[in-house]
Amino acid sequence: MRTMTIQMKLQHKILLGGLLLSAASFAQAENEGEVLGGTISGNLTFASDYVFRGESETMDGDVPVVQGTLGWGNDDGWYGGVFASNIKFADPNLEIVTAPYIGKAGEFGDSGITYDVMVFSYLYPGASYSNYTELWMKVGKQFGQANIQLEVTPTIDDWFGVDGWQGVNYSIHPSYAFKNGLKVSGSVGYQDLDGDNAEGWGHWNLGVSKAFYGLNFDLRYHGSTVDETHKVYGTQTEIFDDRVVIGINKSF
Repeated sequence: MRTMTIQMKLQHKILLGGLLLSAASFAQAENEGEVLGGTISGNLTFASDYVFRGESETMDGDVPVVQGTLGWGNDDGWYGGVFASNIKFADPNLEIVTAPYIGKAGEFGDSGITYDVMVFSYLYPGASYSNYTELWMKVGKQFGQANIQLEVTPTIDDWFGVDGWQGVNYSIHPSYAFKNGLKVSGSVGYQDLDGDNAEGWGHWNLGVSKAFYGLNFDLRYHGSTVDETHKVYGTQTEIFDDRVVIGINKSF
């Protein structure tokens, strides 16, 4: 059993490492021309934690994260790709999340109102019982240097693999880009959750980001409404504690 566990962990690390190494190769392909009528892009992120809707995906920031995205997009607004990150939960089988996605983005005529609709699947190698899929739907509008986006994201199947649980995330994402390159952005939302003994929660973040020498630095504060009375997370509220996260991102 111990040998099997070690082998599974090694396979997970190889999977994540392979994706991140492939990012550079695909990014190089982008400079060589079109691929299937579109272009390939990628990015790498190193961060002190991975916070998703107020929840630390690394057991209260126990480990830093390495994240990678490989994406393809064309001029008509169609896009697809895959995201991957290391994670850490109480379940030792949850070590990596890989997330293939496909979507369409564009503008409603000449209104200046943008839309973005994406199917995003959360896949957990070694813990497929937690797999689930969401439908991300956003509309946005630019107001000079300010931007605001509205998001409604329902689950398509059982949330995090819990039988009968369905969720919808509602969020507002405002941002403001200063002329000196500094960007202030945030999010305020509510993760609704329905099912036996399920309960939703509020979440928010506020941060600043700026590019230096081709690297984008992000400093962000995260918070939520989860406390010890929460039906789902009452015994592990530390993963929802307010926290500051710093990240460094490089796009290719």
